This record gives sequence, structure tokens and C-alpha cells, in this order.
Amino acid sequence: MASGSDAVDGDAVRGAEDHGSEPSLLLFMRPGRDRELLVEALCDRYRIETATDPTALESAFDCCLLDAAGFERAGDRIESRRERSASTFLPFVLLIPEDATGPTAERAWDAVDDVVDLPVKRAELSARVANLIERRETSLRLAERERRLAETVEDLRLKERAMDEAPVGITLAEPGDEDNPLTYVNAEFEDLTGYGSEMLGEDCRFLQGEETATETTARIRAAIRAEEPVSVDVLNYRRNDRKFWNRLTVAPIRDEEGTVTNYVGFQMDITDRKIRERRLEVMNRVLNHNLRNKMNLIEGYVDLLREEIDDGEPQSVDVIERTADDLMGIAEKVRQIDHTLSSEPSGTAIALRDRLSELVGTFEDRYPNATFELSLPADDPVEVVAVGLLTAIEEGIENAVKHNDAPTPSVEIRVDRPEPGWVAIEIEDDGPGIPDHETTVLRHGETAVTHAERLGIWLMYWIVNRAGGDFAVSTDEGEGTTLRLSVPTGEPGS
Repeated sequence: MASGSDAVDGDAVRGAEDHGSEPSLLLFMRPGRDRELLVEALCDRYRIETATDPTALESAFDCCLLDAAGFERAGDRIESRRERSASTFLPFVLLIPEDATGPTAERAWDAVDDVVDLPVKRAELSARVANLIERRETSLRLAERERRLAETVEDLRLKERAMDEAPVGITLAEPGDEDNPLTYVNAEFEDLTGYGSEMLGEDCRFLQGEETATETTARIRAAIRAEEPVSVDVLNYRRNDRKFWNRLTVAPIRDEEGTVTNYVGFQMDITDRKIRERRLEVMNRVLNHNLRNKMNLIEGYVDLLREEIDDGEPQSVDVIERTADDLMGIAEKVRQIDHTLSSEPSGTAIALRDRLSELVGTFEDRYPNATFELSLPADDPVEVVAVGLLTAIEEGIENAVKHNDAPTPSVEIRVDRPEPGWVAIEIEDDGPGIPDHETTVLRHGETAVTHAERLGIWLMYWIVNRAGGDFAVSTDEGEGTTLRLSVPTGEPGS
């Protein structure tokens, strides 16, 4: 015989796998004429099992018919058997003589679902059993629906947890004519952008900003209109206005009929990768263009040197020396860029006020003919955590002096807080100005024709962009140059 736990499992299997098959009846009664008549009356519609051992009540069945003797032997098991089938209705029927009295008749309705007086017409018995079986079948169907619903809910919860805890930003949006309102954002999206559930109902274009390429956004919109997937690298803005490069993938989700019901978006911060790509682009150009040109110049002047030595006028030696110095400077700048931009953030803030005062003092010793003026916010240490920021400032000041042919170059360094959580450093000189092609490449990239001669400007640009800030150059030839490095301080809430 099956155990009690097996009986419960049997009910579940009956509901899950045997729904629609022939229901089973357990006739828990003594052998004899009454049992034979019941088998004959009910065997056409039901699968019949007979038993007298009380443990038979632990097996799987759809309805149990007991005679008075069977009820006396096993009636105390009925309640516990019901409890093990609590999720489904399991009927018990007591068959007793019409004139029966005593404890059995008095206790019957507290334990069973129907009491049938014998003798009973076959049609009436069949109808009463059929009603109980129908209730049993309905109960099994409802239990199966609840089980499947529970599985579906658990499956959805598992998928939702997977989305919530995914290491990439995930969003869901509804299709629309102009906007695609968000219906879901996961935790990583909020960590990445600073925007959370308060943006539900808004189109995700709130991540776009002034420097977001219109060509890229147009490509995204075109793919959405065409109901096609798209992957792009797009410059986006966090809630605190810090820029970051976003590897965005958008794909339509379709129902069984093929109709787009949602769009899923995946966002990944690839700022470091984009900086490395641009860095490699510039390094490749430097090594393959500048160094080659410099070496060609050296070779040409070596030939001239031989002739001039014979004439007693070795002026070309100076050119060779300067060119060699240029080559060494380029190599050192490449090393400095790689070292600075490969450094991992330490999270430790530096007091910009103290460090800039020290830096200006160093430049005053290095260039005694130059004038340096430093302006800082009053009573503010100006603490920042941007990696390499001092290197960028030093590079800006150095270039302001080195590229100024005036006998007494002038450089002004101004520091202010344009808004909470941000600091801006301006370096203004009175030099000849930076040519336009040197700054154009910062926005449009380098080509074989258009490129920057000064690696220092790239160093400053990369450091500021890695911090999520803005780098701007304002220059007029002959009127001087102003560099503006605006970065988040890294303070809580910035």
C-alpha cells in the first residue's frame, strides 16, 4: 500500500497527468452481495478498487464508498486523509441501511460528504456519486491551475531577479508613435545612469545631451520604427550630467502573432574602452607619422652635415640636436599618457588648493621670467578624486609657457565651483593661440590629414573625459588661449 505522502503525490499526479482519464472508486466494505451490486452499478463509468484493510485509505482514489462496518474500522482515518489532500476535494460516502441507528449514523455527517440509505436505486446512486466526482474533478483542475500559476509566478520572479541583478543595465519600454515609455529599469541601470523608477513612463532619450551624436540617435529611432534590433556606441549623460560612453543594444519583443509588445534595452558603460580606442588611434599616428617624419629630417640633415663640416660651418648639428630632443619628448609624452590613463582610481581625494600652490611654486622656479597668478575659492580645500587631474593641469601650464615666444609669458590659473559637486579649472595665457586643427580633432578624431601636433592636449582631454567631465579650448591666434577643465569632485551626491 502507498504511504501517506505517496497518497498526496498520487492526488497531484491524478490532477496533473490523469485528468480526463477514468476516475477511480474505492469500495471500502466487506465482500458480499452489496459490494457486488455496487461494482455492477458503477463499473461502467469508474475504475473500481475494493479493500477492507484501513491502510487502503492512504492510496490514491477519487471517491471512497464505505459500509457501516468499514466506517467503524477506518472512520478515524478519514480526517487525516482529507488533510493530506487539503488542496483538493476528496469525497467519502457512507452506505447504511435505511433504518440504521446508533453511533455510526450519528457521527456520519461529521466525517463524510454524503450518506446513502440502502436500498437505493441504481440511477440515484450513480447520480449522487457522479456529483461528488464532478466536484472532485473541478477541484483537481483548480489545483492544477494554481500549481501552474505558482510555477509561472516563480518563473517570472526568477527572470525578474535575473534582470534585477544583471551586471548590465536593462530596460523595457512600450512601443509608441513618437515616444517609447519605460515600463521597467533594473538596479544596474540606476547605478549606471542615476535614474530609477521615477523615470517610468518617460522615453529613454533623457540620457541624451549636447554632445550626443544626432546620427547615432537617428539610427536608433530608425531601427525602432522598422521594428529591428540595433547596437550602437552612444555618448550619454548621467543624472549628475557626467558623460559616459554607452554600448546600447535595443531589440523588439514580439508576441505569438509577431506583434511587437515591448522593446528591451541593454546598456553597458564602455567609457574606458572608447578612451583606449582613441588613445591607440593617436599613438598609432604618432609612431607611424611624427616619428617617421622626424627621422627623415634627421637623415636629411646628416647628409648636409657632412658637406658643412667640410666647409667648416656645422650649423646642422643644432637642428639634429633639437630634432632628437623632440623625439625624446614625444617618447616621454607617450609614456606619461600611458602611465596616467592606465592608473586605477584610488578613491582618495586630493586637496587641490594645496597641490596647486605647490605646483605654481615649482613653475615659478622653473621659469623665472614668466608670471603666474593663482585664484582659488575662499576657505575651500577644493577636494577632488579625478585620476591624473594634477597631471592635466601641469600639462596645460607647461604648454602655456613653452609655446609662448614672449620674453615674459603670463599664465593665470583660476579655480571655481560652478555648481555643487563640480570644480572647474581655467588656464589662460597670453601666447599666440592654438591652431584650429589642434582642437578640431578632439571632436571629430584624427585622420592622416588632420591631426594634433601636441600630445599634451590629448592627455588633458582624456583625463577630463575619463572623470566624466568637460574639456574646452577657447583660443584666438595672437590673443592667447583659455583651457577649461570641468570635472566632478567625486564627493557624495556628486
